[in-house]
Amino acid sequence: MLYYLFQYLDKMDFPGAGVFQYISFRAALALITSLLISMVFGKRIINFIRKKQIGETIRELGLEGQTKKAGTPTMGGLIIIAAIVIPTLLFTKLHNVYIILMLISTLWLGGIGFLDDYIKVFKKNKEGLKGKFKVIGQIGIGLLVGSVLYFHPDVVIKERVVSTSKDLGAITTPIQNLKAPKYAEVPVKNIKTTIPFMKNNELDYGRFISWSCKDCAKWGWLIFIPMVILIVTAVSNGANITDGIDGLAAGTSAIIGTTLGILAYVSGNAVFADYLNIMYIPNTGELVVFIAAFVGACVGFLWYNAFPAQVFMGDTGSLAIGGIIAVYAIAIRKELLIPILCGIFLVENISVIMQVYYFKYQKRKRGLEYAKENRLFKMAPLHHHYQKVGFHESKIVMRFFIIGIMLAVLTFVTLKLR
Repeated sequence: MLYYLFQYLDKMDFPGAGVFQYISFRAALALITSLLISMVFGKRIINFIRKKQIGETIRELGLEGQTKKAGTPTMGGLIIIAAIVIPTLLFTKLHNVYIILMLISTLWLGGIGFLDDYIKVFKKNKEGLKGKFKVIGQIGIGLLVGSVLYFHPDVVIKERVVSTSKDLGAITTPIQNLKAPKYAEVPVKNIKTTIPFMKNNELDYGRFISWSCKDCAKWGWLIFIPMVILIVTAVSNGANITDGIDGLAAGTSAIIGTTLGILAYVSGNAVFADYLNIMYIPNTGELVVFIAAFVGACVGFLWYNAFPAQVFMGDTGSLAIGGIIAVYAIAIRKELLIPILCGIFLVENISVIMQVYYFKYQKRKRGLEYAKENRLFKMAPLHHHYQKVGFHESKIVMRFFIIGIMLAVLTFVTLKLR
């Protein structure tokens, strides 16, 4: 909203109003505002939740310090959502299709998580919202996101025009000497995405179906939309599973968000996109402002969620941040980088799947008692396994942060290492 106000003031030659045209300036304001909201107003929200006795019910898992967390306020994801939505409304171009999509995704998945937390806390039902309803909600937002990104006229890319060897040489030219690259004047609609570690690193989903008939590439949405649904569901559930010890989900999400913000910035800038030999995607620059608010919200939430946690984000926060990461990556055409960038979410997910199937296999082969005594992990997801081994949760979280940073660096490396 402030963007439009200052745009009007700039037309009136109001001194300094033009600074709001810069994405970097608005991103900085969004980051600061989200930090202030989550740190300053977050305390008031925590106190309100505590007065309403909205506390976490802790299951006895045999983990050190676990029972001490009983009664800790939950549903703190409301802090994260407020710290994302308010700066986004203030500092972004609200008519931008990507911003609209991110806001809808945030509120949609946050709403599913809120409903789950509400059933657990107020209805005293430890199971919360039934899994099938969560999945239906995730499929719904995945269907919406996939349809908008495929069919909306503003979701386009600009193809690079390479006619001479001189143009090709721009890839290895020192960045300070780069000139504006040549791109087609007319943007095109397609469903290309970036493939890591590949030299010609663009994949069109339409190719998966184009073999069947001459014009079948136009039916590429039959591949693209299910892929979007799968990614949104997997990443939101991965973030939900990762939210098991103090600060882990919020901290790793901040690292992932920072990486995605940089990728969005270079993808929306013609010169940097040309230098890195990645797709130039017009209008995605606004997403930098959104992700700045996201990172600020996660870091600000850590102020209260770091060990020992004063508040838990609950499913309200974890489903929302996972969905945001998934939709954001898809919007900037970097969804195939998710297994690397979100490696912690992936491993946490896989550890649960492996634990379940290994238990079932051993139960079928050798009986229930043997299966109970010989689990693949001492406990799943993986962070609980390390707790069982004897590591303090603060050490586990810090080491996961270090791994997250390493994965973020590797994600950047894939842009040039091909």
